Amino acid sequence: MKIKGAVRNIIRELGRLYPHARCTLDYGEPWQLALNARLAAQCTDARVNIVAKSLYARYPTLESIAAAEMGALEALVRPTGFYHRKAEDIKCCAAMLCEKHSGGIPDDMESLLALPGIGRKTANLLLGELHGKSAVVADTHCIRLSRRFGFTTGDDPYKVEMTLREILPEREQLPYCHRVVSHGRAVCLARSPRCGVCALRPWCGFTG
Repeated sequence: MKIKGAVRNIIRELGRLYPHARCTLDYGEPWQLALNARLAAQCTDARVNIVAKSLYARYPTLESIAAAEMGALEALVRPTGFYHRKAEDIKCCAAMLCEKHSGGIPDDMESLLALPGIGRKTANLLLGELHGKSAVVADTHCIRLSRRFGFTTGDDPYKVEMTLREILPEREQLPYCHRVVSHGRAVCLARSPRCGVCALRPWCGFTG
C-alpha cells in the first residue's frame, strides 16, 4: 500500500512539474525517430538532433539511406560516436523497413526487435510515441530515478521495465518515462542529486 501511495503522488507531482515533457529526439517522419534513437545510444539527444538535420538533408528518404555509400554515412553520423556500427545499423534498418514494412514502423515488439540496432528501450519508445501503446522506456534516467524512488531495486533494464509495468498505470507509463528524464537532468542528477530542492522528496526513498 505504501508503494502505491508513493507511485500515485510522484506521478501527480511529475505531471505538475513537467506537463509538457516529451521525447527530446526531433523527427518528422516516423522512421526518422527509429534511426535517431539508434544514433542516440551513448550520445546526447541534442547532438543527435544536430546530426540528423545534416543526415536527412542529404538522404531525405529511407530508400536513399538504404542505398547510401557506407563511408558517406559514417562521416555524417561520426559526431554521435561508434559511427561504424551506427552507420551500418541505420543503413540495414532502412533497408529492412523498406523491404518488409513498406517504409512503416511495426506496431509489435517482436517485429521491432528484428530491426538492426533496435533493442527493447527503442522498441518501447516507438510503440508508445508512434502507436500510442503502453510503453516503459528504461533508459539511464528512468532506471536511476526509479531506484531512488524505491520503485525497483535492480539496474537491469528488462527487470526495471517489467517492474514499472506492474506498478504504473498503462496511460502513465510513457509520460512517466519522459518526465523522469526531465527531472533527472534538472534536479535528480546522477552524481549530486539536489534533494534539498526536490519537490518529490516527501515520497522518495533515496537516502544518499
